[in-house]
Amino acid sequence: MTYARGATASDMEAAARVKYTPANDNTPQDESGQSAGFGIIPQPAFEGGQYIGLTRKTNFTVKPPPRIGDFIQTYTARQYYPMDPRAEEVCLEDIAHSLSLQCRYAGHCILFYSVAEHSVHIARWLRQHYGPLTALYGLLHDAPETYLVDVPRPVKPYLSNYKSIEASNWAAVAAKFGLPGLMPGAVHEADTRIIGDELVNMRPMDWHARYDDPLGVGIECWSPAVAEAEFLAMFATLDKLTKKERVV
Repeated sequence: MTYARGATASDMEAAARVKYTPANDNTPQDESGQSAGFGIIPQPAFEGGQYIGLTRKTNFTVKPPPRIGDFIQTYTARQYYPMDPRAEEVCLEDIAHSLSLQCRYAGHCILFYSVAEHSVHIARWLRQHYGPLTALYGLLHDAPETYLVDVPRPVKPYLSNYKSIEASNWAAVAAKFGLPGLMPGAVHEADTRIIGDELVNMRPMDWHARYDDPLGVGIECWSPAVAEAEFLAMFATLDKLTKKERVV
């Protein structure tokens, strides 16, 4: 795609998406939202006349406790604290966009293959074999990588406290979308078996023989814009199908 001189990032982003329609023809939900406010509770009238007395001033404010660590700016211009994750700061658009731009296998692929596409393939397979709720877990199973990036499996055991940090970020994601925190075993199984499908996008090596039970899905190597749109469309479908099973 060619951009005119002086085109802004917003122009390029809009151009990347204007011609693409997700395969399952769903409209992504708007996650922007509005901040909730507090209504004013009227005070009951004093029986027998007007109350006359002193008014106590309550102008003091309670300062919230400091956050742990520092924040990262997200795609939607939010502040997210990876060391102090909170469900209300998790955003679906941030997840879809970030994962669409992160390449699997630390980028050691023949063609660009995003974490977002990986997640959609897993969700589609799980929906067919285990139903929409398990599929929603599959779609979001790598959501913590939105904030922690896609760390290769051989590295994770050597990163101090990584598992607990990853778990706390998953807990925030699960709470945001009303999912019980425990990941179904079928998701872990699919996440391992799909490696057998994804190896077609890597140079042949002997260790590939360990993954001889693939899911049988086709890897398409979508562009980031397509991967993001497919991720959002899949979420819209699964969100609608699982509303009654979740507490959001």
